[in-house]
Amino acid sequence: MKEFARWLAAHGVVRLAAKRGAAAGDRQAMLLVDPATRADPTPVYEELRATAPLVKTRISNITVHHRVAFDLLRSDDFRVTQLGATLPGPLRWIEAHTRSGALHPILPPSLLSVEPPDHTRYRKLVSSVFTARAVKKMRDQVQETADALLDELSDGSPVVDIVDRYCARLPVAVIGRILGVPVKDNQRVLEFGEMAAPSLDIGLSWSQFKQVERGLIGFDAWLSQHIAGLRRNPGDDLMSQLIAAEDEGVGLNDEELRATAGLVLAAGFETTVNLLGSGIRLLLDHPDQLAVLQQDPSHWPTAVDEMLRMESPVQLTARMAKRDVEIEGVTVHAGKLVVLVLAGANRDPLVFEDPNRFDVTRANAGKHLSFSGGRHYCLGAALAKAESEVGLKTLFDRYPHLRSAGEGTRRNTRVLHGWATLPVNLGEPATTTAGL
Repeated sequence: MKEFARWLAAHGVVRLAAKRGAAAGDRQAMLLVDPATRADPTPVYEELRATAPLVKTRISNITVHHRVAFDLLRSDDFRVTQLGATLPGPLRWIEAHTRSGALHPILPPSLLSVEPPDHTRYRKLVSSVFTARAVKKMRDQVQETADALLDELSDGSPVVDIVDRYCARLPVAVIGRILGVPVKDNQRVLEFGEMAAPSLDIGLSWSQFKQVERGLIGFDAWLSQHIAGLRRNPGDDLMSQLIAAEDEGVGLNDEELRATAGLVLAAGFETTVNLLGSGIRLLLDHPDQLAVLQQDPSHWPTAVDEMLRMESPVQLTARMAKRDVEIEGVTVHAGKLVVLVLAGANRDPLVFEDPNRFDVTRANAGKHLSFSGGRHYCLGAALAKAESEVGLKTLFDRYPHLRSAGEGTRRNTRVLHGWATLPVNLGEPATTTAGL
């Protein structure tokens, strides 16, 4: 009963209200619950863009404008939100008093839900481990892992689900090695991640909510055991270093460590698995752009930024006003949300010429907001880009005639965006392979 009460308070009421709002034409509600809009949100983004830089809906304020999103991500007038923070009083009380106790990505002490001084301390400790030198070393690990996974692909059928066989396994293997995860546990981490991925969404169905709860509880229990094992027997991995890290003699307590390490681990493969799948699909749908990369591999870094711009792995984020503030002529009262649609901002024609065109040589592709901005800019951005650049280049070097073998299926999540399945025909491999 507690679990059902929590779903009803946190998601059920929101879900019902969103359905009514969508039926009445509320654009933000349509983005939440209308299947056609979720399949192709571009028309709604364009309607919002044409209406105003900041649009007030029945649910919250929302923007698809790059300028507004860019500024709010850096504004001291706003803070990141927390689970249940914007629910009406009685629903907020029910949600808070029926929680399972498992860590949640948008509850403190997660980096996604705290502000300075806590955020400053957590981020400083993690940054001391994820240095530029460490990321450079990781790039070699990405290449080794990509080569090994593609060796396995060459031994079977030419038709494979590239998400299952490559896009998911590459980042979980890399982040697993970085954080000291035993190889035998990689599949469990993937399963926990798949179950918990919708935890960033609102308006979940009852069945989705139950799956998320199982995933979060299971991941929390596994993570506790993993950290305890590394405390007893530390290795040379970055998780062991994070456990030992201190700032002015103060390290992370157990809850802070689990929240921080769990977020790094989950985000370390969630962003990249989605980016890899979307990148493959974009290149298969635009063979002229793949030809540009095959003729001049120096464009790969820009191509990855363009993939991030076109198919942002994180579609949206939100900020809560700390005080009454006026944005683009609209008063946003203290405690109220502004939803920043990163995917819409990334296609703002005021910033990106012909924004719906995929161009791997686009000069300003790096202006996308897919990794957020300001003090909450993604810590793993450099690693995600390195994994995607190496992973995609290695795949298409090995299989230059790769082609689609079916439509594939999108992930059933709103905040996270990617492919659940993507069947491809590998075609004939190249006579020589890059990286070997």
